[in-house]
Order: sequence, then C-alpha cells, then structure tokens
Amino acid sequence: MIPTPLVPVPIPDRVAVLIGACMPERVLRAEIEAECAVREVHRFHGPLCDEDRADREQALSQLARANKVLGAYHPRLVIGPRRPR
Repeated sequence: MIPTPLVPVPIPDRVAVLIGACMPERVLRAEIEAECAVREVHRFHGPLCDEDRADREQALSQLARANKVLGAYHPRLVIGPRRPR
C-alpha cells in the first residue's frame, strides 16, 4: 500500500468553536498572536533596512512569546516562522 499525502480539509465554524471551547482562553489568544506574527514575518523580503529589520525582529519576538504559551499547553501547537510547503 502506498501512503498518500494528507490533504488539508477546512473545519466548519461550528466545529472550530467546539474545539476552541475546550482550550483555555490564553492558549487561543496565543494561537492568534502567533499566526499574526508569522504573517508579519513573511511580509519582509530581500535586503532589509534598519527599520524593517527591527520590525521583523519584533514580530519574531512576539512569535516566540506566543509559542512559549502554546508549547506549554501542547508541544505540537508551536508555530514556526517558515512558510508551509
């Protein structure tokens, strides 16, 4: 048998609400902050000026703080700064 790659399936809103109701609010907040920080990190490309570099470092710092909360709740919730392939 040949394994097939997993295909992401959208989660209905009602199911997402049920999942979210089972998690502490601080973890949900950290998940949102991590997602926003990853988007912010991906905004910067190529050679960066000092201001852009500082903004990117700030976003990475926010990601690290959010990941600390996520990792304490469950290690598999940690979000990396790299783009998914």
